[in-house]
Amino acid sequence: MAIDNALLDAADRSGRAFLRLYRWDPPCLSFGRNEPALTRYDRDAIERRGIPVVRRPTGGRAVWHQHEVTYAVAAPSAPFGSLAESYRFIHERLATALRSLGADVQLAAGGRPPISLHAGACFAAPVGGEVVAPLGKVVGSAQVRRGAAFLQHGSILLDGTQDVVRSVTRGTPPAGGEIGLAALLGRPVHFAEVAAAILSAWDAGAAVAALPVPPDDDAFADPAWTWRR
Repeated sequence: MAIDNALLDAADRSGRAFLRLYRWDPPCLSFGRNEPALTRYDRDAIERRGIPVVRRPTGGRAVWHQHEVTYAVAAPSAPFGSLAESYRFIHERLATALRSLGADVQLAAGGRPPISLHAGACFAAPVGGEVVAPLGKVVGSAQVRRGAAFLQHGSILLDGTQDVVRSVTRGTPPAGGEIGLAALLGRPVHFAEVAAAILSAWDAGAAVAALPVPPDDDAFADPAWTWRR
């Protein structure tokens, strides 16, 4: 999260756009920036089970990061337009990449209306412009804007479920609405092939750049930030 946040700062300073693809080790539960985690999730159960947890710099709702490709786009806001326009622009490219692998995906209809932070996990339901398949949501994303730039990052499900989110949710667990690429394609799907498809669907003139180094005092590792609300 600190690296994604540093990419946002770099995009704001330089006017350059960045695309980052990565995965989580160990698997981790992440909360949205303003999500009421203290009231929605059972902190004691999370700590008793030793589940790593972090709070993202972007909004949205909880995600279990395990069998996935995580993407991050940090870029100046002006060329991409509004939040809804940039959201759709990025998801169109992700959908193109997944279709090249044979996945039957499309963008959810409608704009991008706000969803209550109490409405469940990120993959419980799609909003307009997100990548979905007939049987469920494939990509969950969130965005934040700061200065003249934005950061959008999200989870592209390869396999597995969001059952961890449901298992630590207080009260009635959110409905399952996710589907991974392995289920869509009927075969194992690996990080490297999805990453290659995304790069192929992106700007052919893109260049590899060194990642910015986040500050030593990583605020995203501080429980006070993770459990701030």
